Amino acid sequence: MANTYYKAINWNEIEDVIDKSTWEKLTEQFWLDTRIPLSNDLDDWRSLSEQEKEMVGHVFGGLTLLDTIQSESGMDQLKKDVRTTHEEAVLNNIQFMESVHAKSYSSIFSTLNTKKEIEEIFEWTNTNEFLQKKAEKINEIYKNGTALEKKVASVYLETFLFYSGFYTPLYYLGNNKLPNVAEIIKLIIRDESVHGTYIGYKFQLGFNQLPEEEQQVLKDWMYELLFELYENEEKYTDQLYAEIGWAEEVKTFLRYNANKALMNLGQDPLFPDTANDVNPIVMNGISTGTSNHDFFSQVGNGYLLGTVEAMKDDDYFIGID
Repeated sequence: MANTYYKAINWNEIEDVIDKSTWEKLTEQFWLDTRIPLSNDLDDWRSLSEQEKEMVGHVFGGLTLLDTIQSESGMDQLKKDVRTTHEEAVLNNIQFMESVHAKSYSSIFSTLNTKKEIEEIFEWTNTNEFLQKKAEKINEIYKNGTALEKKVASVYLETFLFYSGFYTPLYYLGNNKLPNVAEIIKLIIRDESVHGTYIGYKFQLGFNQLPEEEQQVLKDWMYELLFELYENEEKYTDQLYAEIGWAEEVKTFLRYNANKALMNLGQDPLFPDTANDVNPIVMNGISTGTSNHDFFSQVGNGYLLGTVEAMKDDDYFIGID
């Protein structure tokens, strides 16, 4: 009998049922930005002030940077510490969709912005001190952290750091503006919700195997990191939103989602903010179903864009006994 050099993945023998259910969820909600009619938002775009247009461009530039980190660095690092072969397959799916997310912002730029404006957006993104600080902080953990620290960084990015940017399109959607741009963001949020809960679940499996003393050391590190990231995010938020008067509302949204990140990791919330404290227009934007549910019909009736469902507290959390 020949020795085994490489083992084939067998989806009929599942070591962890969460791997299979997550794979099915992610493939079920597959989408591409090319199927969303962004040009239908041009009239709304022209109605915005120049200050708002610049803010929107910078917001999406920042989101592009974070998704680039996840697709180029984050998932590669997480795949070094998988528990099952099926987990690696799920992370491959996540990595591809993070690339789809990053590309989606460029589709928005090419629809709404001139070439000169796009160049300015990426110049701003690639030199902004607060964006670069959080990129460096997260990426250094990916490169040098332990397996569990990398998962914490990933969940913080997916469930917390994106939301200073997500606030803007959700706010406009709640005010009946830029619905197709917001459609893309809601699809991204739906993906990130699954990514965050899945990676948080994998974190909890490893965390619960640690001795109590090591758990406490890691927990202290987690909360210290969150404080540091939040402090930087406050400055970033002020820079983006202070002039148009949204900064404090965005910070509330950030604290709410920071708590969600901790819940994904099986930890207690840190901030007092709840869904009731978040601007109801933004929460309504999250909970509104997708309006473009039939755009995939052009490539066959079996290829439909799934409904964007309302996000509930338990969407963020998988309990581990």
